Amino acid sequence: MELTITPETRLSALLEAYPQLEEKLLSMSPQFAKLRNPVLRATIAKIATLRQVAEVGGLPLAEVINTLRAAVGQMCGNYGGPAESDDRPAWFAADKITRRLDARPLLAAGEHPLTQVVSESQQLQPGEIYELTTPFLPAPLIDAVKKKGFAAWSLQEQADLYRSYFCKE
Repeated sequence: MELTITPETRLSALLEAYPQLEEKLLSMSPQFAKLRNPVLRATIAKIATLRQVAEVGGLPLAEVINTLRAAVGQMCGNYGGPAESDDRPAWFAADKITRRLDARPLLAAGEHPLTQVVSESQQLQPGEIYELTTPFLPAPLIDAVKKKGFAAWSLQEQADLYRSYFCKE
């Protein structure tokens, strides 16, 4: 089973699922060189999440997540791509966006917007669209909302700016 890389992914799980990411991770910050120490690796990697790893490395969380996802082909998935008019689904229209959430402050505080997004999206009327702004592609959240019967589409506007749209059909 493929591991989806999220801020809460434990470092040990990441390196077990994707051993090829070790060198990529080590190259991202001098602080990560400590992971070469077998004792630290055996202890710290089991408990540290990628959110914590980013903090220790002095890196933006979005940069860590997006770099690791890109290295294993998780960047695009089936969620859309760069903003291009011919990529937009037929149901998408900016004037149909009735609810918005910029989840970047929540994520930076260590909170997860899943419950709020699911709750607020379920209040949409058919044809209305919910817009979610995040610093990385929120693949598990997108999957959860799609399972609730919503159409979903995401686009990457910048390296650390994603907009995901959910439409009640």
